[in-house]
Amino acid sequence: MPSGAVFVAAAGAASEDDGYLLTVVSDLKQDASQLLVLDASGLDGVAAVYLPRGVTAGICGSWIADDALDGLQP
Repeated sequence: MPSGAVFVAAAGAASEDDGYLLTVVSDLKQDASQLLVLDASGLDGVAAVYLPRGVTAGICGSWIADDALDGLQP
């Protein structure tokens, strides 16, 4: 079961689809999940990060650039 994808623009992006889609995909029967990184221009797989446990189905998220967090306390 996939989650909603989040778009992350590539550094120096030159076109609207120049970046990546991040989505968590969960196998509910196996209680396993992975974060998929897809090339936004053609949906080719760039990376898969296997997570140590299943993630709740339907989880949503957002992406914030590191420099947007400068000066903020945890």
